[in-house]
Amino acid sequence: MVQQASRKTVRAATPPKEALAARKPPGMVAQIARRLRRLILLVLLLGVWEYVSRVVLSDTTRTLLPPPSAVAKAALELIRSGELWQNLHDSVRRELMAFAWATVAIPIGIAMSWWPWVEEQLDPVFEILRPVPPLAWIPLSILWFGIGDTQNVFIIFLAIFFPILLNTITGVKGIEPNLIRAARCLGAPEWKILWRIALMAALPQIMTGIRIGLGVGWMALVAAELVGAISGLGFMINDARTVLRTDYVIVGMATIGLVGFVMDRVIRVAMRRWLPWSRSVGR
Repeated sequence: MVQQASRKTVRAATPPKEALAARKPPGMVAQIARRLRRLILLVLLLGVWEYVSRVVLSDTTRTLLPPPSAVAKAALELIRSGELWQNLHDSVRRELMAFAWATVAIPIGIAMSWWPWVEEQLDPVFEILRPVPPLAWIPLSILWFGIGDTQNVFIIFLAIFFPILLNTITGVKGIEPNLIRAARCLGAPEWKILWRIALMAALPQIMTGIRIGLGVGWMALVAAELVGAISGLGFMINDARTVLRTDYVIVGMATIGLVGFVMDRVIRVAMRRWLPWSRSVGR
């Protein structure tokens, strides 16, 4: 009886084969199929667009909305001529320069969260400037800096700065107070508390601010280049509009979307790698 009972216990403890098979990680083919499944709606929309442009629209209106196949052909032309790469390079370079300047928001945000007198002085200034959209600064920035990189970088800087600042402040203020009390009781100096506790604990929120800021900055960059640049994706779109090359316009728009998508993915991968403890990192 004891042996039969033990056999039943072992059988009950052993998971069935179906459960073991369900726990196995999906194979490469299954992973590829799962990724391709996400593109079904996109492919359907492109098919509808191709049909409407070629069958429904007339020759005149087709000029305003060329089919995806014509846009792909225009993209190849721009790639072969090097025009697309040059404009993309200029836009990405401005975005990165503005981001480098905007990272000053991290120490400012930590200081505002840590020392009340700093927040008392800076908060009214930033709260007045923050609601002003970056695009509203374009006329004034053209008068200050002229048309070129400096003006574009200034507009993008304004777009990136405030999301990083606000998220840094929120992250530092949300730190568990017992962590700081424990560090002080153990005799940790103030700079080490700021570095090892405040910055590390607020890092997930700061990365979220960087993610939002880069996205907003990318949108502001295109708007700034539309009116105040002699190169870049925004300039390319505006230049194509003047000669009614709507296929080039759509290529520029698609490039902006793809680069923004890749940029966001890179940040999410970096967050998963560097901040594995954070629950805010999406899986």
